[in-house]
Amino acid sequence: MKDLENLEKEILTISVVKANLYGLLFMLPVAFIFGYPFYLLHGRLSISEWGTSNIIMFLTAVVVGVIVHELLHGITWARFSSKGFESIKFGVMWKMLTPYCHCKEPLTVRSYLWGAVVPAIALGFLPALAAIIIGSTGLLYFGTFFTIAAIGDFMIIYLLRNENKDDWVQDHPSKAGCIIYRETTVD
Repeated sequence: MKDLENLEKEILTISVVKANLYGLLFMLPVAFIFGYPFYLLHGRLSISEWGTSNIIMFLTAVVVGVIVHELLHGITWARFSSKGFESIKFGVMWKMLTPYCHCKEPLTVRSYLWGAVVPAIALGFLPALAAIIIGSTGLLYFGTFFTIAAIGDFMIIYLLRNENKDDWVQDHPSKAGCIIYRETTVD
């Protein structure tokens, strides 16, 4: 890891409230993106045929999925960090009922972005695409839910979109966001 003392530092944060509002805003477009092809292929979207056991199983899968979402952040970031899981912290922002995974050491922007996007791919995009192929409404709703649940991650990815992928970034210690460390440029 590089010495960060002589690098330019900028704090980039997002509002958890804003992330949750964006999640609500993007709910319909995401549901349409996955639901429309599903409907065209399978002619249904309804869960009306679900029994109580299916609903309980789905809700259990969502609760487990929330935990797995944070674990995927941690596993990916631990893979790129010099101290592995010693650098990873899990918790919940109880006021917002928002679980989180925090990496305590700086990573390259490239590595950080991988850790940010892996849960959306593994729990959102891939299950939704599999659902479209096999015709599972439960899997479709699961994938749609976890794509929407990754909105905060997408907001962080958006904040870092123009950063040099070899610069360094560290999770903000107390807010949703990060601290970017850049080479100082002389004009």
